[in-house]
Amino acid sequence: MAGTSPPQIPEIWARALSRLGAATLGALQGLETAQRRLHPPVIPRLRQGLGVARDRLEEALEAFRGERAPDALAAFAGQMAEGARLALEALGLFVDAGPPASAVARVLASFQWHCRAQEALYPLRLALPPLGRHFVEPAFRDRLAGLDPDPTPDRVGLHVAGEPGARGGFSLYVPEWLDAATARPLVVALHGGSGHGRDFLWTWLREARGRGFLLLAPTSQGGTWSLDAPGLDAQRLVSMVDWVCERWPVDRARVLLTGLSDGATFTLLTGLLEASPFTALAPVSGVLHPAALAGGGFERARGRRIYLAHGALDWLFPVALARLGRDELLRAGADLVYREIEDLSHTYPREENDAILRWFDPALALPPASSRPRADSR
Repeated sequence: MAGTSPPQIPEIWARALSRLGAATLGALQGLETAQRRLHPPVIPRLRQGLGVARDRLEEALEAFRGERAPDALAAFAGQMAEGARLALEALGLFVDAGPPASAVARVLASFQWHCRAQEALYPLRLALPPLGRHFVEPAFRDRLAGLDPDPTPDRVGLHVAGEPGARGGFSLYVPEWLDAATARPLVVALHGGSGHGRDFLWTWLREARGRGFLLLAPTSQGGTWSLDAPGLDAQRLVSMVDWVCERWPVDRARVLLTGLSDGATFTLLTGLLEASPFTALAPVSGVLHPAALAGGGFERARGRRIYLAHGALDWLFPVALARLGRDELLRAGADLVYREIEDLSHTYPREENDAILRWFDPALALPPASSRPRADSR
């Protein structure tokens, strides 16, 4: 209300909030680093490092809950505590190994809780500048105000699909600052086996927010993509792309399909089907399914822009399989970039997003430092 003074914030509560914010960001960043470095031999070392972050966050959350928030900030305080709690759950699942038979499941669940924490905290980015900077690439941290215009246009922002366990839908992110009159690129990102689009969205949101492309993260109908009957999920992907293009300004000449693991394998499968709407493919840590080059796939692979990235340490899909896929695609005449990442296991290399985007569309490259307009960093 105009003329109303801002709420008085007790200093002790402000200190508790600052401490909790720092500990929560440390947890988010630590989990992201652990996911990138995930490799069976180093998991004990990763657990040790995240154990420190867990203790710090646990203490900070307890102290924050012990201080009464100003009435005007009660909803904010509750949301902040919930985001911190979800991050704490993620840390606990990773740090406490549990029975050997459940170790892998606990690590995967940890990363799912990590995504839930980001989802809870993202709406608070305007009130807490450190959160705003977390949800964007460093190159855009001096222009946060421009990324969240006031008032925010309708139909932009984060649109998550139903319950976390629901299958067959999708989540969508439309950068808050996009001009509805200008057609923008679309990135469609496919999760790995047993994954969910609502989670995989966060693998690309930071880049979408600053660089200005729409981000669509579908969820497979089953536990993974229909690799043995690609038409099942492929038809739904086409329908999802069409639905987005009918409601938002999408440049149909710039539609990238990418994915991780089974999502990467399905990227090559569906991307080489007839009438595929995708103009470039960027599979990561997947394999070339035998069906991809059958039924006309060889012909459709000719001239097809493909960015194939794989880890030299991949234990699930050994790098030899990626090299075989590379050779087959080159033999078929694909316009191929092959990236073998020396320290990558079977996980997602977030830092590769920049190279993929620059390859896909030079207009999505990071702006030179000298040309980045400065803005109020909130």
